[in-house]
Amino acid sequence: MRVRGLIIAAVLLAALSGALWWSNKKKAAEDAKPPADASPKIADITQTNVVKIAITKKDSPTLVLERAPGAPWRITEPKPFGADQDTVNSMLTSLNPLTADKLVEDKAADLAPYGLNAPSLTVAVTTRDGKTTTLLAGDDVPTGGGAFASLAGSSRVYTIPSFAKSSFDKSLNDLRDKRLLTFDSDKLTRVDLAAKGAKIEFGKNNQNEWQILAPKPLRADGLQVDELVRKLKEARMDLSISDADAKKAAASFASGAPVATATVTDSSGPQTLTVKKDKAGDYYAKSSVVDGVFKVTSDLGQGLDKSLDDFRNKKLFDFGFNEPNQLTIQDGSKSYQLQRTGEDWLSGGKKMDNVSVQNLLDKLRDLSASRFPDSGFANPTIHITIVSGDGKKTEKLALAPSGADFIAQRENESSLYQIDGKAVKDIQDAAAGVKPAAEKKK
Repeated sequence: MRVRGLIIAAVLLAALSGALWWSNKKKAAEDAKPPADASPKIADITQTNVVKIAITKKDSPTLVLERAPGAPWRITEPKPFGADQDTVNSMLTSLNPLTADKLVEDKAADLAPYGLNAPSLTVAVTTRDGKTTTLLAGDDVPTGGGAFASLAGSSRVYTIPSFAKSSFDKSLNDLRDKRLLTFDSDKLTRVDLAAKGAKIEFGKNNQNEWQILAPKPLRADGLQVDELVRKLKEARMDLSISDADAKKAAASFASGAPVATATVTDSSGPQTLTVKKDKAGDYYAKSSVVDGVFKVTSDLGQGLDKSLDDFRNKKLFDFGFNEPNQLTIQDGSKSYQLQRTGEDWLSGGKKMDNVSVQNLLDKLRDLSASRFPDSGFANPTIHITIVSGDGKKTEKLALAPSGADFIAQRENESSLYQIDGKAVKDIQDAAAGVKPAAEKKK
């Protein structure tokens, strides 16, 4: 009896184990299924694997985009052009994945009722492995808000949202690179600007800071040079203009007054943009990168119509907010010496009030020239020395009276800076106002 009981128990245990296994397997399979209301997936193509896109629309030549490994997208048909990388990548995002609103027919015997026998839009996408997936877009759904779609070689018919169709429904002008200059800002090594009768050359120093190299070495206002580069980078052509407007632009450029010619050089070589202004005050540009003449914004035209002084650094000191380590001011018979130790400023070994020292530093940091004179510097009466960067950088400035103002000169520079007399008086007052730190109450 005991043996029989053990056998029955073993059989029951095996049956229960089998039932539990089957239940778990069934649940896992059900969990793996998409929800009943999930959107059907038409295609799922990884964006980085795509190497070719061919877009065909009714009564239009096929538009082909291609890219080599590590290279940007290019339009190869119907004519070779640069492509707008952001627009192409946005279009490819729709394929990863491309989902439908719903599956209309699993096995459609006739695609004509859906407009898929002669699709209004065909998009053939080729991946690195040589496989091509072709999306067909047909008639709009009668109820609106979408279109019928299928894959070439398949009898399944779906509806896709309107935005999915429009993401691929692109014209040549939609996909063309509209930049007048295509340089890489991160790899820019030189900028040349010919404007207002002068030629200016900008280059980077060892600290990756812009400097004026010609007509002579000068300190550059990095923000102004960056703004020049930004305007050149954002210069765009309007491809929507008519042939008549294009001819008018060419004529206006030919007869216009020269404004500026800018040349930018990156690792791929130089690119040039020439801007002219017509009698009506409109600006037109011609680029070495693309054919044609294009009307451009006044913001671009005025941004290039600058003189040498517009790009010069008007600040007398280059130290940053947390950099100064030592400060010396010799103003006639008055002398001020400050040295930073940690967070404290000392003078003659005595701790000074940080707020009053900071007030002086702020005024020195903001000291700017009103213009750049050619002469007038003689018999300086004020000498300022600032050591910063943990002692690695020393800036020396001498100031000489010139009427109500001052003419200043930095050490080892031939340039002269005219400074408003009030700005110098503010520095003198701030230096005199530096006071010892308040003693802590015991």
